[in-house]
Amino acid sequence: MADVSGFKAHLGTVLAGIEAEGLMKREREIASPQGGWVTVGGRRMLNLCANNYLGLADDARLIAAARAAEESHGYGMASVRFICGTTDLHRRLERRVAAWLGHDDAILFAACFDANGAVFEPLLGEEDAVISDSLNHASIIDGIRLCKTRRFRFRNNDMADLEAQLKAAREGGARFVMVATDGVFSMDGYFADLGAVRALCDRYGALMMVDDCHATGFVGPAGRGTPARAGVSADILTGTFGKALGGALGGYVAASQPVIDLLRQRARPYLFSNALPPAVVGAALAAIDIVEGADDLRQRLADNAAHWRAGLEALGFTLLPGSHPIVPVMLGEAPLAQAFARALDGEGVMVSAFFFPVVPRGQARIRTQMNAALTKEDLEFGLAAFGRAGKKVGVL
Repeated sequence: MADVSGFKAHLGTVLAGIEAEGLMKREREIASPQGGWVTVGGRRMLNLCANNYLGLADDARLIAAARAAEESHGYGMASVRFICGTTDLHRRLERRVAAWLGHDDAILFAACFDANGAVFEPLLGEEDAVISDSLNHASIIDGIRLCKTRRFRFRNNDMADLEAQLKAAREGGARFVMVATDGVFSMDGYFADLGAVRALCDRYGALMMVDDCHATGFVGPAGRGTPARAGVSADILTGTFGKALGGALGGYVAASQPVIDLLRQRARPYLFSNALPPAVVGAALAAIDIVEGADDLRQRLADNAAHWRAGLEALGFTLLPGSHPIVPVMLGEAPLAQAFARALDGEGVMVSAFFFPVVPRGQARIRTQMNAALTKEDLEFGLAAFGRAGKKVGVL
C-alpha cells in the first residue's frame, strides 16, 4: 500500500526548504484586464512585470475580433486538429504568420512551450546534432531532452565557442546540425547575435532555429522579430501570441514546407492537444494586422524603455546593459529581491522578483518590463516608487 502520508510529509519538507531559502513564488490575483495599471486586492497598481509589450492585452479591437470569431466558429473545438479540430480560421492564421515572417508555412500550438517542445524530436535523430545556447529558455532545453540527437552547448552569445561546437559536431560525423537560440534572452534582455550565428551556420552547413517570443511584434521591421532586425533568416522560427500579440495564449513554428508538413504528422504536442479556441485565433489575426503597421507603438515602447533605463541608472540602481524593453534591476540574493518587491508593492507598483532556479544563485533581480501603453507620468510614478523602496530596503 502506498505511503501517502509519508509522501505528503516529504513534499511538505521540500516546500518548507523552498520557503526557508527565500525562493517561494507567490501569485497575485488581478481583478481587472491586463494593462499598464491593474487592480490587485482592491488597489490600482502600476504594472511593470507583464509581457504586454505593445499594450494590446486589453485592446478593444482584439476583444471585438475574439467575439466575432466566437460567434462565427463557437467556443472551442473539442478535438485535436487532425480529427475534427481544424477550421478555416486556423489555416488563415498559419498562412498569415508565415507570410508576415517570410516562411513557406506555419503550424499552431497551444503555447510556444509546446512548439519548442515539439520541434526537435520529429526533425532530428541519433545521427544528428543540436547545439544550444547556454541561456536558452527552458522550453528549448526540454524539447532537446525529448529527442535522441547528440547534444552540444555553447556559452551565451560566444561565437568562438559556437564555432568550436560546430566543429566538434561535424568532426563527430553528424548528418544534420541545428543551432538553437533564443532571439532575446528573457532574463537579461540581451539580443542574440543572429548575424554571426547565421554566418557560422552557413559556414558549417547547419540549420538555425530561433525562439522569438520576446521580440515578435515589436522588434525589427514591421515587428518581424530578431532575424529581421539582424537582416537574416532563421530556418525554423518559433514564437507566441501570448506576449506582444495580444497576450492570450498560443504558439507557432514557421519554417519551410517540408518542416511544417513533418511537424503536422509527428509533433506530439500538436497531435495530442486541442486546437486553439476560435476566439484566440480571431484575435491573433487582428493582432498581426495591427502590429505589422504599428511603428508608432514600437517607437513609444523604445522611448519608454530608454526613459526608464536612464531614470533607474540616475537613481543608482545596478542594471544589465541593453536596449530591449526588458530592464533587469540586479539585487544579488533572493531574500533581498523579494523584500524589494514587497516594498514596491507598498508603493503601488507591481513587479516580480526572479531568483534561483529561474536565474543562477547570487543573480536575483527585479525584471522590469516596459510597454507602449505607459505614459511618461506613469514612468515617473514608478521611478519615484523605486527610489523610495530602494532606500527602505537598503538597495540605495
